[in-house]
Amino acid sequence: MVPVPKVTRDDALRAVRNPLALIADRWTPSTRTVQRVALAALVMAVVIVCTGGAVRLTGSGLGCPTWPECTDGSLTTTRAMGIHGAIEFGNRMLTYVLCAAVGWAIIAARAAKPRRRSLTRLGWAQFWLVMGNAVLGGFVVLVGLNPYTVACHFLLTSALIAVAALMWQRTREGDAPPRPLVGKAVAQLVKVLVAATVLLIAMGTVVTGAGPHAGDSSDVYRMPISWEAVSKVHAVLAWVVVTLTFALWFVLKAVDAPVGPLHRTRELFLVLLAQGVIGYTQYFLDLPEALVGLHMLGSALVWIAVLRVLFSLRERPAVVAAVPAQQDVRLSAV
Repeated sequence: MVPVPKVTRDDALRAVRNPLALIADRWTPSTRTVQRVALAALVMAVVIVCTGGAVRLTGSGLGCPTWPECTDGSLTTTRAMGIHGAIEFGNRMLTYVLCAAVGWAIIAARAAKPRRRSLTRLGWAQFWLVMGNAVLGGFVVLVGLNPYTVACHFLLTSALIAVAALMWQRTREGDAPPRPLVGKAVAQLVKVLVAATVLLIAMGTVVTGAGPHAGDSSDVYRMPISWEAVSKVHAVLAWVVVTLTFALWFVLKAVDAPVGPLHRTRELFLVLLAQGVIGYTQYFLDLPEALVGLHMLGSALVWIAVLRVLFSLRERPAVVAAVPAQQDVRLSAV
């Protein structure tokens, strides 16, 4: 049996003052473990997008009509609140699962050896984004699902996905200064692609705010603009992103770029293709809930794929500690 280390009074005091440091002293996760934990946080960020979409598409946005309680006098849903209350309360509970995943990522990053402060900072950035979005989500309920607050809620989740994707990428890299793999012109094209994707996602929230799926069966205020008009603008932006992706792939082939950026660009195109098929199908079928939910999942996957293209433009090898040359050792021995 492995002996259990004794916990001294100093250890107890240190655990209170800095529990992460104490854990780091007693546990060293493998590189693969840190990568998997970071990936789990990213997956949970995508899951919370899907469950939030399920809340809206089932009309359960006000299933728990108040916040932080579910209803006056009860933190949990009650039988009288029915299925809508259960769906909304279940989504709230998944926020704690997301917090656990992010917390585990912070602990693993802090305990990694050698210590990488950049990973820990990215973990904490996710934590504060989750906390801020939880408060914003409560405000969304308190203002009766105002579409502008719902849009901000989704955009903040997209920011969380971006930070989580960056942390996952950084767990698979070293801490040496980044070395570009493509020229400045290609890098500028990718930046334009990222900006166009941000506009595409933002316009998607406007389509949602003006569309028929308000999030509740009651008379919820909608953005006072034509849903069909903003949908067409959204489609134009989608074609802009697709065109930029095509252009990027041809440019990468022309300059004989490394396989990394080429593969990530190809993956992005495939995700865009699937997302476009879902988008046009839901439009012509008058927005069935199942397809709208798939489209929300596709939005998160498109965002991750675009970010992976951006991350693939450089490499960061591990920092290798300098060792004295054998020739110097032999000379010093003379």
